[in-house]
Amino acid sequence: MNDLKFGAAGVLGAGLMGALFSTTRVKRVGEESYLQFRRQGTPVIFVFWHGQLLPLIHYHRREDIVALVSDHTDGEYVSRVLQRNGFATVRGSSTRGGQRGLKGLVRAARAGKDLALTPDGPKGPQGVFKTGALAVAQMTGLPVIPLALGTSSGWRFRSWDGFLVPRPLSKIRLEYLPPRFVRRGATREDLERIGGEIGEDLNALTARLNPKVTDPPRDPASESGPGENQ
Repeated sequence: MNDLKFGAAGVLGAGLMGALFSTTRVKRVGEESYLQFRRQGTPVIFVFWHGQLLPLIHYHRREDIVALVSDHTDGEYVSRVLQRNGFATVRGSSTRGGQRGLKGLVRAARAGKDLALTPDGPKGPQGVFKTGALAVAQMTGLPVIPLALGTSSGWRFRSWDGFLVPRPLSKIRLEYLPPRFVRRGATREDLERIGGEIGEDLNALTARLNPKVTDPPRDPASESGPGENQ
């Protein structure tokens, strides 16, 4: 029964996404950041905030990318939608199934697959770059490609990640930052420094690209009003 439920959610989710994004227009900036490596046959590691996942699934669909998805039940829904859009998935996270997820990503990278990770997932804090993606870069030597997107109009959910859904007919801009590399001998302090730098770049870029939808989501834990979900 659960498998049927997850499968139906994947079909429905992919269908709704296709309908929504058939009405939007997209502009890509800085694509050369990753296309130069694709021409060389070198995989890349895309990193972006969890709240921007939905449009990026659509605009990078069917590119043979392997995405890290959490082991939580919610992750199964995300996994099915990803698979319907031509992604492969590795299950795990920095908080649950982390080592399994890391090994799966390294195997995929060594098989020549691009990777996609949300370094503030699966549960936040929003916009804080955790270093798991950089550990993969350190082990594989692959370039890290930070990217962010903006929309001319959209809805932001009151979820931990401020999940972004562009409105129909909106204009979407994808912007790719220059590649970052992590040397094999990097220390934990080095990873934290690089992660902090990339996180600052992504937050600044996200704010610049989304002047109309950058209000941060409210933190339910800080509110005591009735009816709030904890």
